[in-house]
Amino acid sequence: MIENISLPEEMLISIGSESKEFAVLSRHKQPISASLGRIFFGLFWLGFISIFVVLMVGPLFTEGEVTMQVNGVDQTASWSNLKPLLVPFIFLGLFVGIGFFLLIPGIVSLFRKGGYFAGTPTRLVWFKKGNLKSMDWEQFTGVITVRGSNQKGNLTLEMRTGRMVSGKGGSRYVPDVVYMLGIPGAFDIEQVCRKRIKENDPSKAVL
Repeated sequence: MIENISLPEEMLISIGSESKEFAVLSRHKQPISASLGRIFFGLFWLGFISIFVVLMVGPLFTEGEVTMQVNGVDQTASWSNLKPLLVPFIFLGLFVGIGFFLLIPGIVSLFRKGGYFAGTPTRLVWFKKGNLKSMDWEQFTGVITVRGSNQKGNLTLEMRTGRMVSGKGGSRYVPDVVYMLGIPGAFDIEQVCRKRIKENDPSKAVL
């Protein structure tokens, strides 16, 4: 068996008498590039909104007041009268909240483990924090991507299930994927997965 690690009891019960061909712990839940993308976009968003915050609040600190137009009428806000800033602050606060909504999950995902994976001749078993999922090999398309080295690599398995996503070019089908990231023996495990997926290819049964 590839990478003989200690599996949670729930996984061992689910696997039962089946032989384990590999067992690994995914170091991340999703690719680091996806997490960094959310972080950078969140920082960019907050940086862009901060320009408007500075333009609005800056004069309040430097001159003690700020003048703005509300419905075509000039209004002056000062430390003793912040009421004219209430609505703009609520508006900007909403956009600042969106920025943190993008940033914080991205940071958290960098440190989130992907869970345990174990492969048997009939299925791939995943377990994390009390949640167990069993996926028969026939649910995978056979499209497998491996990056890194055999000592520490990233393995991506494409599934037959997916969803339609709307974009600028119209709707497109995006398949579900299973990530095993930062795992030892990535290229060896890829060979095992490819073999089992071919053996359980449902199209062969139809032919």
